[in-house]
Amino acid sequence: MQVFRGFNHPGIASACALTIGNFDGVHRGHQAMLALLQSEAQHRGLPSCALSFEPHPRDYFAAKSGKPELAPARIATLRDKLSELERCGIDQVIVLRFDERLAALPAQDFIDRVLRQGLGVRYVLVGDDFRFGAKRQGDYATLDAAGARHGFDVARMMSYEVHGLRVSSSAVREALAAGDMKNAARLLGRPYSISGHVVHGAKLGRSLGETGAGKADGFRTLNLRFPHDKPAAMGIFAVRVHGLADTALDGVASLGRRPTVDDSGRVLLEVHCLDWPAALEREGAYGKLVRVELLHKLRDEARYDGLDALTAAIRQDVVQAREFLAAHPAPYVKVSRQTTRDRI
Repeated sequence: MQVFRGFNHPGIASACALTIGNFDGVHRGHQAMLALLQSEAQHRGLPSCALSFEPHPRDYFAAKSGKPELAPARIATLRDKLSELERCGIDQVIVLRFDERLAALPAQDFIDRVLRQGLGVRYVLVGDDFRFGAKRQGDYATLDAAGARHGFDVARMMSYEVHGLRVSSSAVREALAAGDMKNAARLLGRPYSISGHVVHGAKLGRSLGETGAGKADGFRTLNLRFPHDKPAAMGIFAVRVHGLADTALDGVASLGRRPTVDDSGRVLLEVHCLDWPAALEREGAYGKLVRVELLHKLRDEARYDGLDALTAAIRQDVVQAREFLAAHPAPYVKVSRQTTRDRI
């Protein structure tokens, strides 16, 4: 899959079958739309293309209005979104920066400059609630009329439902906010996961519990940055880690701002593998790209009165994570290390 920032690049296909959206989470509704796009693209002999935006348009308008609380919680990082789009078989992705210029672009100019001149659309598939252009003036009827004038086909896909419930990014956010990881997985069609490169941290976890636990490295953690300040899921989770060994590794993880030890407000995913692979030795995980499945929420983040209280809580988290993961064993399959989107 090819990824382009903007549409003024020589490598972009001169014609395509296109769908447009934010694709946060790439949930089962998105997947159904992408499958239909693939079918239509193949039928027409065209590459399939997804047009998305970064930042999320609602992030932009929330910042512009001075009301950051209106920005949506983020389900997926850009890397994870691109990885899922690739897994769905999309040929190329165009990521447009959503800024003041794009926000002010009238609907007809968006059709002319972006869709026709920039991407050479021959087929456009959108959702039933699709809106575009300045002040959301454009809709399906606008796009369909333009297609009739300029010779490209336009189609829309109605809402996708699971057990009578509409699948949407908002529904996924609600499930993650409630800690309902089972329902989130049902909406996503897979366990909720976050990927990233393992980076160096303060290495505080190595000293926690050294005496009481009798372990030289305490609660050693893998640190992954989450580049958005409003993750859809926060708290302490039982997890499985892919990318460090041939099979997934059981673990417990904290996704949040670490209020006991860090006042910066930065969001971090800290993962403690319950059984550290000997082959990695002490420093072998740094720089590796891993994917962490958040399978079960144990509790919310909390601020503790000192490191002793934090250590006691982590010990209990480890016990509960082991119990959950033992009751829900992973299928024994060899897991390939993730390599896609490793430079995003």
